[in-house]
Amino acid sequence: MADQVEFELVSPAKLLVSEAVEMVVVPGVEGDFGVLPGHAPVISQVRPGVIDIHGDGKVIRRIFVAGGFAEVTTERCTVLAEEARPVEDIDAAQAEQRLVAARTAVEHPTDDADPGEARARARELRVAEAQVMAAQQG
Repeated sequence: MADQVEFELVSPAKLLVSEAVEMVVVPGVEGDFGVLPGHAPVISQVRPGVIDIHGDGKVIRRIFVAGGFAEVTTERCTVLAEEARPVEDIDAAQAEQRLVAARTAVEHPTDDADPGEARARARELRVAEAQVMAAQQG
């Protein structure tokens, strides 16, 4: 097991992944970071983007995440994601619709919107943009 790292991806709905892999690349808020066996311990916020799971010297699975947190130890990487789905399961048309709705909400806020709602709309726009990009890259 020394040449692999345990990877777990958990969403509010379920445990999506729990397996030993060669490497995981996580979209951190300060940039993507790769996790290999023996990685230094770290906790990072995860931005909307795609987690690449590596095996057999190549990317074997890509999973879109809407954000969350990652905890890395020398033996394990655990990502707690707010929303997650395999990239191949993203419907490009639905992702585009989500993006249009998010842009509209940001560009045309209601008069009684509070700052928290504005932040939530801006965050939804970032998630929608990342999801469209993930769908385009396949």
